[in-house]
Amino acid sequence: MTLALCATVFAADGRLWFDQGRPTEQARQAVGILAHAADDGLDPANYDAGRLGRDVAAADRDPGWTDEARSRLDKDLAAAMRRYLSDLHFGQVDPRLISENYSPTAKTFDAAKVLEDAVRGKRLIEAVAKATPPFPFYAELRQALAQYRRLATDTAQTPLWKTKLPPLPDKKLELGQMYEGLPMLIQRLEALGDLPRDSFISTQYSGDVAKGVMAFQERHGLEPDGVIGRQTLAALDVSPAARVRQIELTMERLRWTPLLKAPRVIVVNVPENYLEAYEVKGDEIELKTRMRVITGTAPDNRTPIFDLEMTAIEFSPYWNVPYSIASKELVPELRAYPNRFDRQGFEFVSGNGVISQFSYASLDAVMRGEMRIRQRSGPKNAMGPIKFVMPNKDSIYLHYTASPRLFERYRRDLSHGCVRVEQPVELAKFVLSNHPEWDEARIMAAMDSGEAYTLSLREPVRVVIAYKTVKIRDDGQILFFADVYGQDRLLDRALRGVKDTANRGI
Repeated sequence: MTLALCATVFAADGRLWFDQGRPTEQARQAVGILAHAADDGLDPANYDAGRLGRDVAAADRDPGWTDEARSRLDKDLAAAMRRYLSDLHFGQVDPRLISENYSPTAKTFDAAKVLEDAVRGKRLIEAVAKATPPFPFYAELRQALAQYRRLATDTAQTPLWKTKLPPLPDKKLELGQMYEGLPMLIQRLEALGDLPRDSFISTQYSGDVAKGVMAFQERHGLEPDGVIGRQTLAALDVSPAARVRQIELTMERLRWTPLLKAPRVIVVNVPENYLEAYEVKGDEIELKTRMRVITGTAPDNRTPIFDLEMTAIEFSPYWNVPYSIASKELVPELRAYPNRFDRQGFEFVSGNGVISQFSYASLDAVMRGEMRIRQRSGPKNAMGPIKFVMPNKDSIYLHYTASPRLFERYRRDLSHGCVRVEQPVELAKFVLSNHPEWDEARIMAAMDSGEAYTLSLREPVRVVIAYKTVKIRDDGQILFFADVYGQDRLLDRALRGVKDTANRGI
């Protein structure tokens, strides 16, 4: 039957999935796609995959199905496939439900139209590919999901995580110490690929096993010192099944994180505490620079999860102390130690811009909101010599710091919410790549000038504050990071709500 004739038949009886009373090859293909939704971290039960598969098989065997039953199956299969394609492309939940406030994405993908065109043109597999997020790291996560799912269902490996590792001697395990849990530890490291198979099992913690622990620590955002302490022990006790869920949550986030909305994108991944800057040309994504960052502390000073536009760079900036910091921290400190006001380069600014020096009356005015405190440019300025301006209601910026030693820490959620960047000159070069007159020498001179100067960008740069607790390294190693803000727990709860709704048939 020709494509044109197929279209005529479909239009006549209003059905996508039947031809001459029997399910088409496209129908069988559709139920196969739904049955394997878990390959993309989606739950086949949300699409009633089991029942639809059984019904399509039954309708294929029994030509005596009524027109009403065929119509109902046709409608249900179409609805399930539309939902599947939409979930695969846009994600299953609105990120705003978990306070991840990304700007709305243009809905250029119409699941209903894509599905109908694909079925009529017998291009269902192509439709699934079109719905799949185009990022290379999504495909890498898909492979990681399959790897950890195999490990989670391997009956020879799963007993390794049925019980927790025994308590550590003296609350930590160092080289040369005896440890009753060493055989299980070695088996877990072997199963995870951090230690070669058939490693020598001993009751004494040795250098070879410590190397495996260091590899594990590096993959899990922990200081790779080979010492097993509380955090390393907790990470070692996380089962492969829990890691499967962590990968699924990260895949869900990639469906609605706006990574390709501009030709130049800066992505700050909060759990990893790293920044990456990309150039985007069509479907090609090129990493231009990568650096450590310091983000907001949990739970009180979180860096907001959102996207926005960088519009300017301030060289040798003032630091206008936010009221929350001034009232809770700085004013009490200055009342106790007033000499720090001049030593740290602070000054009072009134509502009409009048600058004044220290007085207790001015501190009272700050508490009433009638004055503010700002810090002059200089080596002690909390912003450092450069600030990347992204207008937003939370007064969140990218900037350098007067305490660069903090970048050496492995856990770096240490700020009041702003993002401190390790290599400000490199970031400025990326941001100003279409300002050829601003070379490295000029950037550094402006940073060192001590005179505040604001440079407006000719083209804004998109900044995405992301929250991904899983990442694939260039060498294929799978990295896991702590859920520092509890956002994975919130997303997991939201997705379970989606499943409950699907099971109720809503």
